[in-house]
Amino acid sequence: MIAVGLYVFSIPRLGDFFMEGNQLDSPVMQRALRLARRGRYTASPNPMVGAVVLDREGHLVGEGYHKQAGGPHAEIFALNQAQEKAQGGSLYVTLEPCNHTGRTPPCTDAIIAAGIRHVVIALRDPNPQVKGGGVERLQNAGITVEVGDSEEKARQLNHAFITWSTKHRPWVTLKSAMSLDGKVATKTGDSRYITHARALAAVHELRRLHDAILVGVETVLADDPSLTYRGPGKGRDPIRVVVDTKGRTPPTARVFQTPSAAPALVFTTSQSSANWQRDIFSAGGEVIEVPANSSGTVSLPDVLRELASRHVLSVLVEGGPRIHASFVTGNWADEWYSFISPIIIGGSAPTPVMGDGITRLREAYSLDNLDVHKLGEDVVIHGLFVQEDAFHDPVHTKEEGTHV
Repeated sequence: MIAVGLYVFSIPRLGDFFMEGNQLDSPVMQRALRLARRGRYTASPNPMVGAVVLDREGHLVGEGYHKQAGGPHAEIFALNQAQEKAQGGSLYVTLEPCNHTGRTPPCTDAIIAAGIRHVVIALRDPNPQVKGGGVERLQNAGITVEVGDSEEKARQLNHAFITWSTKHRPWVTLKSAMSLDGKVATKTGDSRYITHARALAAVHELRRLHDAILVGVETVLADDPSLTYRGPGKGRDPIRVVVDTKGRTPPTARVFQTPSAAPALVFTTSQSSANWQRDIFSAGGEVIEVPANSSGTVSLPDVLRELASRHVLSVLVEGGPRIHASFVTGNWADEWYSFISPIIIGGSAPTPVMGDGITRLREAYSLDNLDVHKLGEDVVIHGLFVQEDAFHDPVHTKEEGTHV
């Protein structure tokens, strides 16, 4: 038995984990996954990665996780802790070790130099252009490699990085706070605050977990949000994004006036005036003009493409109903959070998703992997969209899909 902090587990025979296609959730890889999660607030735009080193007798002698882009990768932290005890030992890592030089040297070189003889990998690099390169390099050096231990858990952990690497856009989460009868505001637009304190705290945690937060101009005009993180503990502000087709966002909006290290981006079209664009720039915002879609509004694929080019891996869309409708009908949404308050508003008040709607129930947009739980006075429903992603970006380089 090995005790590490609060975790106690037995180390099985190493040979048990070196079978092609093995999908075991080994206790050692579970430890590596727990380590990887420590980077959930700081690793982006790199993936969350954890690593554990066992010596030749199976004793834990080193561990680490990737803390931030530009810093050492998880394997390096673990190998540095293990030192000479890594010789002849095993490395468990949640993502295929890199075999390229970015801001840090290739991890494969460090693994080989340390004398590691066995490597267990949860998930291959998701970028199809580099997938398998690290495995091949290790195998060519005579190291035994096994892939697939806890693969699905590793995939869930880095869904944003995988989406960015394979679909060439950020992972998109839609969030809505509503009444029991599905209203997000009264008929006069009053929406502060539908849900209660614990739900509001959870929303700020979502902001902390995402690289960017996006709203439409209607939300800015109605609520004047600052779009910052105001939860407990240390947390970064997400990049603030406003979608504004015609240039109606006032330069005095709190998104520009609230001090923050995160930039405020306003996506617009040629329908906005040059004077308005200059005023937004003077207020501290960055105006990005993109094409209009067939409906004459901002092209969301172009917004996502631009954010992806800035290494934004995840976007939290907080509204409003028209923006939500655009993401849903365009099949560009991945995840949904509904925070439901036990109140009834009634009438013709807006719902979370407006737009034209569907004509037949069989056309409805579906979610699976549903989770429902109580949060203080409110209820939270969480699920994943099952529609096929319609986003396509033909321009994507090999380097964009790797961590640096």
